[in-house]
Amino acid sequence: MTERKIALVTGANKGIGYEIAAGLGTLGWSVGVGARDDQRRSAAVEKLRAAGIDAFAVPLDVTDDASATAAARLIDEQAGRLDVLVNNAAIAGDMPQEPTRIDPATIHTVVDTNVIGVIRVTNAMLPLLRRSAAPRIVNMSSSVGSLTRQSGPAAEQTVGPVSAAYAPSKTFLNAVTLQYARELGGTNILINTGCPGYVATDLNGFRGVRTPEQGAAIAIKLATLPDDGPTGQFFDDAGVVPW
Repeated sequence: MTERKIALVTGANKGIGYEIAAGLGTLGWSVGVGARDDQRRSAAVEKLRAAGIDAFAVPLDVTDDASATAAARLIDEQAGRLDVLVNNAAIAGDMPQEPTRIDPATIHTVVDTNVIGVIRVTNAMLPLLRRSAAPRIVNMSSSVGSLTRQSGPAAEQTVGPVSAAYAPSKTFLNAVTLQYARELGGTNILINTGCPGYVATDLNGFRGVRTPEQGAAIAIKLATLPDDGPTGQFFDDAGVVPW
């Protein structure tokens, strides 16, 4: 009998994160629903279980060291290892975000969640991931994090308005992911970033043109890469995204 795989998805109480958890659960995995809001986390777990998915609650505030440590301890006690970590939790930050108008505190807040939060949770979970036969880390990024696309002549049409907090936070995340891949090279841990596309979520006021389920597809693909799969790369549904 094949051993059930264990995954943790941060920000999994709604939107793309919920659909990532649902998609992995449909594959027969046991999925930790990482979220800081107790009520929303419990509701998501109940909904997933009602759909026949083996889901469990993981209280997790990605901006808090103690919370990340406690989450790792809970997964250790419950499963003893972690096969996949999907760092999905993110915020857009307050407006305005033009660099000449933005409040520097907004940049700090966005980076703390979207970048430092990923580092915090990843480092807390690495001892558990190292116990897996095929560990995978997926960092959910965005096309707005591509410097190539941001500097193109059609940037306004392809990556949206000027942003000095959210977009650079995704560029930062891509760069950090690459450094993890360099450090973890030679191990069996594969780490990549994925772009879900312009998905209708509360992060963008539901203006996106893709469904959360469509946005979750890239994360599920990267979470299930074969042992000879890529690492340290940036993907969307169409393939490699330029840095």
